[in-house]
Amino acid sequence: MNNLEKEVKKSVELLRNGKILLYPTDTIWGIGCDATNSKAVQRIYKIKGRDENKSMIVLLDSIDKLKQYIEKVPPITYDLIQNSVSPLTIVYSGAKNLAKNLIARDGTIALRVVSGEYCRAVIQQLDRPLVSTSANISGEPSANSFYQINPVIFKKVDHVVEIFRDRVRAVKPSTIIKIEENGRFMVLRS
Repeated sequence: MNNLEKEVKKSVELLRNGKILLYPTDTIWGIGCDATNSKAVQRIYKIKGRDENKSMIVLLDSIDKLKQYIEKVPPITYDLIQNSVSPLTIVYSGAKNLAKNLIARDGTIALRVVSGEYCRAVIQQLDRPLVSTSANISGEPSANSFYQINPVIFKKVDHVVEIFRDRVRAVKPSTIIKIEENGRFMVLRS
């Protein structure tokens, strides 16, 4: 068993037990939990000091899973995701089957299909989506690397993933767009 497999196995076990991880996403390092566990979601809001009215991103391992978590997938969604050259988070209406405290008051949820090998493997084995929010205290800038994460975060999470700490990539949060059921969309963050 290699380091990736060991870390995935350990992470899945912890997530199943409602634990909070500090982990590498396909964009930046994030704080996350099982997106169906409202108690774990509540802990993330507390760790970050984040207003509960600000929703967080949910990660999926496959475009095919979208219909499990939103009522109606606008057909343009598939083209947008498949043709995006960078990680793309989409805000959808009609969220379902997720922790209630993750879903915005207007019923929307931000979902991203991940490309990173660690995240994809964890989500597949957990068989549930992951919460992903930047590894920072609310109001502080996002860390550009693992080594810039505020040390306070390390003390508040249950596990810090041990792989990919030195991986350097163009550190940039995902692009976020909001898509309407009629297929219209607008860019919220590029």
